[in-house]
Amino acid sequence: MSVSVDNRRTRTRTAIAAVLTILILIPAGILFASVWGRVSDERESTQLEQKGVEYLASLAPLVSALAEAQSSALAGVSSPPGSLTDAVTAVAAADRRLGQELRTRERWTGLRQKIDQLPQVTGAPLVVFQAHVEVTDLALALYNAVRNNSELIRDPDNDISHLQQALAIDLPVTVVQVSRMGDLSQLVAKANAQLQAQLGPQFGAAVQSVNASVNSLTDDLQAAVDDTTSTTLSGNLVSGLDSFRRGVESLTRGANPGGTPNPATMATAQSQLQVSLANLSGIASREMAALLQDRLDRLDSQALLALISAGAALLLAIAAVVVPLTGRRHTGAVSSPGETTRDMTVGPTGRYAGTPASEYDEVNPTWRERSGALR
Repeated sequence: MSVSVDNRRTRTRTAIAAVLTILILIPAGILFASVWGRVSDERESTQLEQKGVEYLASLAPLVSALAEAQSSALAGVSSPPGSLTDAVTAVAAADRRLGQELRTRERWTGLRQKIDQLPQVTGAPLVVFQAHVEVTDLALALYNAVRNNSELIRDPDNDISHLQQALAIDLPVTVVQVSRMGDLSQLVAKANAQLQAQLGPQFGAAVQSVNASVNSLTDDLQAAVDDTTSTTLSGNLVSGLDSFRRGVESLTRGANPGGTPNPATMATAQSQLQVSLANLSGIASREMAALLQDRLDRLDSQALLALISAGAALLLAIAAVVVPLTGRRHTGAVSSPGETTRDMTVGPTGRYAGTPASEYDEVNPTWRERSGALR
């Protein structure tokens, strides 16, 4: 009877252990699924942002080349500069790799068609200028589309958020407005009174836009440096920003708002500005790529830790169920089911039943007589 009671107690304990294990595994599984889902979502978002940074990096030479093409066309050069052809080829390659996921394919196709049509635009300088304005506006819109569709605009880290604002908005807008300011200054200087009255407000707006864009660029880069964990961002941006600002100031002096522009100064300043733009855009792109890669590395570590924790919890749960069952089997092996239970009753010989007779019992013939006398 006691063996049956022990078996029932063992089965009860095993059942309780199994139930408790399941109750522990359920919240642990929910926690793991939550962590894994968050890490997976952040990984996908970060990888999409990396593609956005790669696409934006290819657009910087395009904006610079469009500015050069605008000045060349207004100077009477019919063929586009070689830098524009190279920039278009680079952006086309980036769009083939990334355009479908970033949803820029249609926008880039339209922009490329407009760029290809620029050499065919002829007529008055103002007509040529307006055609280039339309194309550069489309280029700025492509910047904004990449920024939005890659989710860079919603990045949670302050340093990346300010860097993407500088790379996708401040830098290209500054270059475009500086180019328009310089070209408008020459158009105004050569125009008659009627045309000057038409171009004057555009020139003034370009000058104001340049100042605002440069100030916004400075503020965003300073904010990125203040909030970053990068050890190289500050030093790299200081030199790049200083060179860029000097190029803008030189071009502004050459444009000479309110006076006669200096074409030679403007040409030199524009070349310096293009080099500075490429340098500063490259610095911002590299720093953003490094920061995003650091985030991916942290997310990979979190995913690995979650997997290890989930594996350890599962192994402990299995052990909690298996060990009691294994112990029960070892306990049952002491007396097998086919083995008869020893009879512990006292027999007439004074021994426990089932014990073998000793030699003493065999050589004692008077035992029955003495036992009878005792009765």
